[in-house]
Amino acid sequence: MRTGSIAYLGGMLLLLRLPELPDVRWCLLLLLLLPLALLAGRLRLLITFVCGFLLALWHANSILASTITPKFEGQDVKAVGVIGSLPARNGSGTRFNFIIEQLSANDRILPLTGKVRLSWYNPAPILHGGERWQLTLRLKHPHGLMNPGGYDYEAWLLQNRLQGSGYVRQADSNRRLGSATGRYRLLALRDDLAQRLAQSLKGQVYAGLITALAIGERQAITQSQWQVLTRTGTNHLVAISGLHIGLVAGLVFVLVRRLWAAIPWLVLRWPAPSAAAVGGIVAALAYAALAGFSIPTQRALIMVTVVLLAVLLQRHRRPSQVLAIALICVLTIDPLSPLSAGFWLSFAAVAIILFGMNNRLPALGRWSDWWWRWGRLHVLVSIGLFPLLLILFQRLPLMSPLANFIAVPWVSVLVVPPVLLGTLLLPLDTGLAQGCFHLASLSLSGLWPLLTAIARLDLAQWTQHVPLAWSVLPALMGSILLLLPRGVPGRWLGMVWLLPAVLVTSDGPAYQAIYFTLLDVGQGLAAVVQTQNHVLVYDTGPRFATGFDAGETVLVPFLRQRGVTRIDRLIIGHGDNDHIGGSDSLRRQVRIDRVDSSVPERLVWTRARACREHQHWRWDGVDFELLHPPPARAWQGNNTSCVLRVSNGSDSLLLSGDIEAVAEQRLVTTYGAELASEALVAPHHGSKTSSSEAFIKAVKPDYVLFPVGYRNRYHFPRPRILRRYIDHGSQVLRTDYDGAITLRMVAGQGIHVIRARGPGHRFWHHHPRYHWKR
Repeated sequence: MRTGSIAYLGGMLLLLRLPELPDVRWCLLLLLLLPLALLAGRLRLLITFVCGFLLALWHANSILASTITPKFEGQDVKAVGVIGSLPARNGSGTRFNFIIEQLSANDRILPLTGKVRLSWYNPAPILHGGERWQLTLRLKHPHGLMNPGGYDYEAWLLQNRLQGSGYVRQADSNRRLGSATGRYRLLALRDDLAQRLAQSLKGQVYAGLITALAIGERQAITQSQWQVLTRTGTNHLVAISGLHIGLVAGLVFVLVRRLWAAIPWLVLRWPAPSAAAVGGIVAALAYAALAGFSIPTQRALIMVTVVLLAVLLQRHRRPSQVLAIALICVLTIDPLSPLSAGFWLSFAAVAIILFGMNNRLPALGRWSDWWWRWGRLHVLVSIGLFPLLLILFQRLPLMSPLANFIAVPWVSVLVVPPVLLGTLLLPLDTGLAQGCFHLASLSLSGLWPLLTAIARLDLAQWTQHVPLAWSVLPALMGSILLLLPRGVPGRWLGMVWLLPAVLVTSDGPAYQAIYFTLLDVGQGLAAVVQTQNHVLVYDTGPRFATGFDAGETVLVPFLRQRGVTRIDRLIIGHGDNDHIGGSDSLRRQVRIDRVDSSVPERLVWTRARACREHQHWRWDGVDFELLHPPPARAWQGNNTSCVLRVSNGSDSLLLSGDIEAVAEQRLVTTYGAELASEALVAPHHGSKTSSSEAFIKAVKPDYVLFPVGYRNRYHFPRPRILRRYIDHGSQVLRTDYDGAITLRMVAGQGIHVIRARGPGHRFWHHHPRYHWKR
């Protein structure tokens, strides 16, 4: 069973590594292989592996076959469907999932149904989960930002079975068709509970945390609270997953068993453990329903149900076999589960507990024995998850054992029970529910200062680069060695095996080499220049009321992935939001030694210096020079942008910001042939007011890079500008099609181009085709 579950998982992992899906007709082999898997002896593992591969293929193909295709992008379509999630409201509008039942354009029914992610910008009406609406939409193919170290939004869309995204157009035909019916009544109930919770908890500091524990909705948790939870490794406490579902099922199991055993008539007809197992399953199912059967909740529900079914059926199974059965069940229901970090963390944590705690300590008697085992558990989990956390997040909450030692029993005993009781009493409109929530809030107010104090410690969190691929296996071996029982010789060598994952980094730029990365931040600009020992960041991308912040979402993860902990120089070339928006979140997480900007007065958090031409410095054999703006003339608007030229003697790069034709002409007149550069970041994202003929002739770029958002509303880059560069022999690269673009300039070896959407992509990644010859 254990080896079979690993083979089953291995088949699915193989499919998730492919750049393209095989022909779905291969799935017909499942009809032959499934019976063989039960009969074959020596070939059983191989057949199980193939079955996992084919099941994942069928599942992935069924989702991708109904995605929004590019031919429907950019046009208004009418959709009739159901609001399929709890709407999330923010400063700019409302976001929600919409289950399309019928789609039409120009009075023609389109063969597309399924679930999409929508935004309804203000003025947006009050929406409720489960309602049926008729809406006018603009839809697009699943597409997200693509950056090294960044979040894979397209993988998230796939795993959540979302066929695309889009927004609601303001139209008179938008109207509510009816309230929730049928299978959407549960969602409507959760929506009603969410509204009642919001009213009951209005003004309370911990309203978001209580709501998350009650119905699994975490949108009201503040950013500062998330930071405390993340730095202390306690963010799992606000997810309705294994811990809380197991707690509820366990409490009901114990209660039902004792009550059942107290009535002889019931015991004679059905054993108390079996009745308790049924009660535990029902309780787990009810709590999972409150959370909307989210993917993490489904995974936890399956794991708890497998354990209780073993009790119900009176089958003695070793814990590792129960875990293997749960793994097979989870993968069968959702073969795309391995795309989620939560999948790996949950199963790994349970496996570590079983391996590290099973039969290691004597029977518990004294209270000190209980506390020693409880504290040891958290230490073992932290050691065991060490490699996984570095791979997935590049950070380790070092104080997690201490924080969880305190927080897990505190939340489980003092917070979760009153929250659940209050949620059950909420529809009765009595003061009892309010009292339960008040009790839970008081409990959190006692815990939170402790977690905040731990989070503020300098050693609370370790961040670093992504471990090199070859160092992962030694790190896993090191963790296993450290988890072995006391007395095993050589256990200390586990620390040595962990060191490569922490100390060994990938080769950075050599002397005189330039690594330049234009990041994919949507419609905006953020770039990083690395030399042998220095890092420069040029612009930080946008920040929006929706919560997206390029500094937090793109720049910081990229720098962490590269092992960068300090920025030697930050240049904010322009004051518009799409250039300066992410600067505040960047400075909160990364040390910045110096800031230069064309708008220093906008950067109130530092003593920024003004960009001025002829500023020159040299790092590691690489020359940096600011060419614009000059101090003598009062430039305005886009033409105040800082223009930076970087050169290693044989190759050069020109970052032009948002300058327009007037500033371009000034550069051509002042510098002439000195502007020539092998790579150019196109002025003003390729607008029609920039990239004049004279400027392009002077720069003569081999590569021109456009920082633009996919299907942006400005229609950048303009076709005429693209044609102008192509006619001059430049190769066009653009972030909306290529993702993040890295140019490696090694003196005397030319330029090597790396595209984030290039080789090594996965089958779910979007690859728009260029509409011109490269």
